[in-house]
Amino acid sequence: LVSCLAIIHRYLPTMMKLPTVMAGILLATMASGFQPTSLPAASRVQPLSSMATATINIQENAQRDVFSMEEWAKNCGVQTAEGFQLTSQDGVDYSAVANQNMPAGSPVLFAPAQMILSSSAIQDEMGGNLEASENALANLGETNRLPLFRLMVKILAEYENGDQSPYFPWLNALPRLFYNGVAMTDACFECLPPYVSWLSQKERNNYAKFLNALRKGYSTLSQQTLDNDNLIRWAYNIALTRHHVVVPAKEKKITPLADMLNHGTNPNCEITYDPQGNCMVTTTTDVAAGSPLTISLGDPSNPSPLFATYGFLDTDCPTVFCKALHLQEEMQDLKLGFKDLLFATQTGDIAPQVWDLFLYKLLKDANDPNLPAFFEACTSGNEGAKQEFHGQYFPYTLNSLREHVDNIIQTVDSLSMKANSYNLSTHPRVPAIVAHNNLVKETFLRVKNQLDAMG
Repeated sequence: LVSCLAIIHRYLPTMMKLPTVMAGILLATMASGFQPTSLPAASRVQPLSSMATATINIQENAQRDVFSMEEWAKNCGVQTAEGFQLTSQDGVDYSAVANQNMPAGSPVLFAPAQMILSSSAIQDEMGGNLEASENALANLGETNRLPLFRLMVKILAEYENGDQSPYFPWLNALPRLFYNGVAMTDACFECLPPYVSWLSQKERNNYAKFLNALRKGYSTLSQQTLDNDNLIRWAYNIALTRHHVVVPAKEKKITPLADMLNHGTNPNCEITYDPQGNCMVTTTTDVAAGSPLTISLGDPSNPSPLFATYGFLDTDCPTVFCKALHLQEEMQDLKLGFKDLLFATQTGDIAPQVWDLFLYKLLKDANDPNLPAFFEACTSGNEGAKQEFHGQYFPYTLNSLREHVDNIIQTVDSLSMKANSYNLSTHPRVPAIVAHNNLVKETFLRVKNQLDAMG
């Protein structure tokens, strides 16, 4: 309870009109289906200086204290539906589930604004202390990521406060082991197929820019923290994987307890914030008892970006990118994105745009006189003209696509063999990498069957 009181004490200047704040919370809770709750009075804050200072153990094998965090969150005014439950099968990965049926539109969780980490509130709190770092980040072309940077710095600042931080129970419940591109070692990268390796390297580069900016600018963080690569990487991954975008490029928030909802290919919940900044989680579909409570963290049609950013494999994904990373120039010519060039994971069906891309590449390399007409047909959406070209060049396109698919299968086999040669005690991310590679291989084998049936 003391840590919850401390949150209010810290933000007391913004809460001088407490009746107005409470009125907003009352309206929000009534609208969301929860009963209003009284936040602890700021005058009851007890001194934190008498507490013994303890730090968060961020070692990858450190135990997470999730259920103490849940109790802390509720003491801070968070309310959950009767059907809301946190669960874990291994004590490492946790998720929120429904332990009873929840109809669509049901309130799942309410969290008051005062306990939410908000990038705009952090900017106000830290004032000019971040100016130099943020200018350095802006000079690196990362202006849109400033809200995420502020969340990372806030997490580091609260970490430094140890158990004197009002967020200590939340920090102590967070993951330590990550599987995303930022957390991967060089040995991990040697086992990744080109596309997901490229995506993971981009995440690495994003982190490197944050690290560079943090160390260039003045902040209230200690030199010991600034010199601790593992700590900064952990804080970055917490901010990266647990934030919710409220206003793109302007506002990101992390809501303790609501951040326990995982991604779903077909999500059944949504997170919203009212004008007072309170957080509400609501079901968007009927949720059967025993089902995970999930939100969307990104496009489910392509699991590799989610794997590179968040470190999990969406095994329910309906499609994967065709891995034609070597044809990015041609993709730009035809104005095609990764989400257009897909293979179906269950059937091996091939998106029509994949055929367009491979034929366009063949015509371009051969300087074929039909290239301009085919390009026009593709960019104008003239399906009839496109099909005439595909019929004329089909054997060549089929052969080119078959060679690509065979090459990816062979590459993935070789990479997985290398990954499986690693010692799991020193390379704990191997199972996730192999699972990703197996999903790619199985999908491409189904595509190969489709191609073989064509001649």
